[in-house]
Amino acid sequence: MLDAITALVQGTRLAYSPGLRRYVFAPIVVNLLVYAAMLRVVLANFGGWLEGWMALVPAWLAWLEWLIWPLFVISLVVIVFFTFTVLTHLIAAPFYGFLAARVELVATGRPPLDDRGFMKTAVDALGRELVKLVYIAPRALLLLVVSWIPGLNLAAPLLWGLFSAWVMAIAYLDYPMDNNKVSFADMRRRLRARWWQSLSFGGCVTLVTWIPLANLFLLPGAVAGAVLMWERHYQGLVGPVQR
Repeated sequence: MLDAITALVQGTRLAYSPGLRRYVFAPIVVNLLVYAAMLRVVLANFGGWLEGWMALVPAWLAWLEWLIWPLFVISLVVIVFFTFTVLTHLIAAPFYGFLAARVELVATGRPPLDDRGFMKTAVDALGRELVKLVYIAPRALLLLVVSWIPGLNLAAPLLWGLFSAWVMAIAYLDYPMDNNKVSFADMRRRLRARWWQSLSFGGCVTLVTWIPLANLFLLPGAVAGAVLMWERHYQGLVGPVQR
C-alpha cells in the first residue's frame, strides 16, 4: 500500500513537471465539465433518490432505520462517484493514453512498445474504454441490484468499495499496458496475479476521486502513477495473451 501511495505522489509530481504538464490540461478541462454536470444532477435528485430507497425498507426493518439510512447514503455516494469516474474516463481516455505514453518515455527513457501516434492512440483508447465499460457495466448492475435488496444491502457499501478499487486499478493500469501491447484479458490476469498491489493502488485512486475539485487535478497524477506501477510490478509478468 505504501508503494501505491508513493507511486501516486511521484506520478503527480511527474505529471506536472516541465515538459509534461501541458499534456494534463485537456484531461482537467474534461474532468471539470463532467464534474459540473454530475454535481448539478446530484444536487437536483439526491433527496428524491434517497427517499425512494428508504421507501423500499420493509416495515419489519423499520427499527433499523438509524443504521440503514447512513448505509444508503454511503452506497448512493459511492455509485455517484463511480458513475462520474466511468464517464470521465470514457471522454478523457484519448488524452490519458497519450499522457501515459509521454510519462513512460520521460520516466524510463524509452517509449512504449506500441508507439501509435496521437490520433491512432486516441481512437484505440476510446475503443479500449468501451471494452472496459462492457466488462464493468454488468458487474456494477449486479451490485446495484444487491443494493436494493433488504438485508443484503447492508453489505453494499463494502462491496462497492472493493469493486471501486478493482475498477480504478483496471481503469488506470490499463493505460500503460495498452500502450505496451498487453491485451485486455492479459491485463486482468496480471492484475489478479498482483491482486494486493492492484487493490491498493485502485483503493488509493478511489480515495483521490472522492476529494472534491482536487480530484480534477490529481487524476492525471494517477495516470502517471499507473505507469510507475506498471514498471515496478506488472511489466515482468509474462502473459499468454498478447494483441
